Amino acid sequence: MLNLMRSPDSVAAGAPSTSAVRIASVPTPSRPARKTQPRAHKADGRVPGELEILRAIAARARHLPGSRVALGIGDDCALLAPRAGEELAVTTDLSIEGRHFRLDWHSPESIGHRTLARGLSDLAAMGATPAAAFLSLALPPQLVQRRRAAKSWLERFLDGFCALAAQHRVPLAGGDLAQAPVALADIVLTGVVPRGRALRRSGARPGDRLCITGTLGGAARELAELAAHPRRFRLSPDAAADSTDHPHLFPQPRLAQGLLLRRLATAALDVSDGLSTELAHLSAASGVRLEVEAAAIPRASGATLEQALHGGEDYELLCTVPPDVPLPRTLRGIPLTVIGRVAASTRSRAETGHGRTQAKHSGTQTERSRTQAKHSGPDVVLLEQELSKMGQQRTRRSRLLPQGWEHFR
Repeated sequence: MLNLMRSPDSVAAGAPSTSAVRIASVPTPSRPARKTQPRAHKADGRVPGELEILRAIAARARHLPGSRVALGIGDDCALLAPRAGEELAVTTDLSIEGRHFRLDWHSPESIGHRTLARGLSDLAAMGATPAAAFLSLALPPQLVQRRRAAKSWLERFLDGFCALAAQHRVPLAGGDLAQAPVALADIVLTGVVPRGRALRRSGARPGDRLCITGTLGGAARELAELAAHPRRFRLSPDAAADSTDHPHLFPQPRLAQGLLLRRLATAALDVSDGLSTELAHLSAASGVRLEVEAAAIPRASGATLEQALHGGEDYELLCTVPPDVPLPRTLRGIPLTVIGRVAASTRSRAETGHGRTQAKHSGTQTERSRTQAKHSGPDVVLLEQELSKMGQQRTRRSRLLPQGWEHFR
């Protein structure tokens, strides 16, 4: 997840995210609390009541398809009905004004789209099919206010949210609504996956190929452009409908690709916090070393290597595939690129402060050493080609540290 509150200067310059992810101080706007809300027609410029807003949301939810929701909006709880042999996957994401989006940078449609896309990408990484979404909103009164013939901010937010939900057949089955001094959107998504078939971070094995879908760095590049020229990206509602060329404003979750990877991959996760951070997660969870070829990383047009490695919010899928499994060039039209390999971890527990010993083996590890390695921290190496002083090509190996998004850094 990219931090939108990094300084505009560092964003525009494409600075490495070690400094870029530092959170700037953003004072919460002081707005006087209102004990009651005027109950009037939306078109007169006043704020509609909570029940009126909920009825409007429920009406929109009825048009979203879904086969595993037995009871949706309107009762104290929703009822889900997974089929026999399915496991439920559950994920949640919180989006906060001033941290994950800015009202003066992002259109309401973009914020609604991004709110849902984040959770859908988590389901894609597990190889799950979406079952239901639960959306909770806390908003200032002016964001639900409709003036004359124009839609309110909330209506446009729901336009972006529901368009992506309809595209991926995600029913909106419930949520909550509250008034707050700043805008917050919390999404809970459930998905289903055949029992025992979910993709996890812990399945990578030495010898596997390390692969990525699509391209990286596009979201960070667009965020830098957004910081430099925010008005240029204030898309109209009509323009927002054509959202495929905006990797930051309208990221595309790889749900179809995740389903196909269930037959190919030993492990997978989505690239939301930056490739370097996700590689660290994968290495630590699987207890393996990851060797990444810098030149093989597919970069979006105009993106730098730093943006591809550390930018985040690309929502591509990072996965590992055994060497004996035929590797397709594309998954449903999205390129699948080999960017490195999985090797046995050579780091000792003493190196990370988690113990004194760890058995080291060439080739495959024993189960005991694999268990120890899982607790020894990430082991990721970046391989870069360079010329020596004698003009000879050589490979420079360096440890790749996670420098993507991280709260409280």
